[in-house]
Amino acid sequence: MAKATRHRIMQRRTVLQGLACVPTGLAVSSVAQAADHAAAPTQPETTRPADVTTTPPRQWGPGAPPAYTPDPDVIVIDRSFRDLLFGAATLHRVWDQGTWLEGPAWSAEGRYLLLSDTVTSRQYRYLWETGEVTVFRPESYHSNGNTFDYQGRQISCEHFLRRVIRWEHDGSVRVLADRYEGHALNSPNDVIAHPDGSIWFTDPGYGDGFTEGHADEPGGEANPEGHIRWRIGEELIGELGGVKRQADHTFRIDPSGRIECVLTQEQLPNPNGLCFSPDHSRLYVISSGKQPGGYGHEGDQAVHVYDVLKDNTLSNPRLFTNMHFQGVQMGPDGMKVDIFGNLWCGASGPLGLCGVFVFNPEGQLIGRIRLPHGVSNLTFGGPKRNWLFMCAGESLYRLQVNTQGAGAA
Repeated sequence: MAKATRHRIMQRRTVLQGLACVPTGLAVSSVAQAADHAAAPTQPETTRPADVTTTPPRQWGPGAPPAYTPDPDVIVIDRSFRDLLFGAATLHRVWDQGTWLEGPAWSAEGRYLLLSDTVTSRQYRYLWETGEVTVFRPESYHSNGNTFDYQGRQISCEHFLRRVIRWEHDGSVRVLADRYEGHALNSPNDVIAHPDGSIWFTDPGYGDGFTEGHADEPGGEANPEGHIRWRIGEELIGELGGVKRQADHTFRIDPSGRIECVLTQEQLPNPNGLCFSPDHSRLYVISSGKQPGGYGHEGDQAVHVYDVLKDNTLSNPRLFTNMHFQGVQMGPDGMKVDIFGNLWCGASGPLGLCGVFVFNPEGQLIGRIRLPHGVSNLTFGGPKRNWLFMCAGESLYRLQVNTQGAGAA
């Protein structure tokens, strides 16, 4: 036998002996990667996107192979985050037929998850028993945020009609808010319920455009030069909401129906997601960046927290987190707290960083969930409220956790 041939055989035996000590999945992955690198022609890195999650890139959907446990895209930063996780759980994409999914809310009575597609103006239901996603309302007036109050009634924010509505148990609709101090609302964004019967919501201008609602009349902040055909879409519905943007506000609707401003634009510009602490003594509100198109003003893309006083006014404003991570300004959106007071916040940003950020009550980042898209909103659902549902672009994801959501929905 030639010396060179014997040398190659010895090398092969050494490699196989080494692989025998490596878990099968990792060994196959390593060999496959080596073969890919050997076969692939050299090309600039700019011609392919960065790896989003694992290497090799993770597969999603019904045809994806079983995921590793613990899930490599559920990242423990502080030991306390491990206590909030179910070690055998893995991330799953359960649906990907949306356009821009928003406003997930869990119906305890119906045992379904409600979703908004703000672009197609539909609402969907994820059915717990079957895992199916079905059309719930074929016309939602470009709804965004949703919740269920403590009586189980659905509450939705409608961009196109620029109002907050509630579906009563008999199927009728009640308008909870569409004006403040004689001016129409902008585009109610996110909404939460309080045990005292009040409803709290944010009203930035993100929905006053034709993508998720309708633009202002000519001269308005979202149509300053009048180029946008602002009445387009009215023929589908028969009416429009407000036609001129006002200042941003964060509102409280008293059980009597009175609308109160709890945060002005000067106090918190571009309010977006909001939620209460488990005991409702704190209110968390996100200040987002400038809306697409360059209209309006700039928020600081941070999460702020306020103490809620007995008269429902807010005090002691302070920064909860600036959402800076690895030198990048992340974009917070929707958020919820769990029963231990940890805040789970959807975050947009570069691939590999975007997904969900989890903070303890002191504002320390304790964990992350990486997803292929920024998360617009999230909630806890399932019969025990121990499943985290995440809306990310066109897709809905879920993860079983070792904690429970603190709110009604």
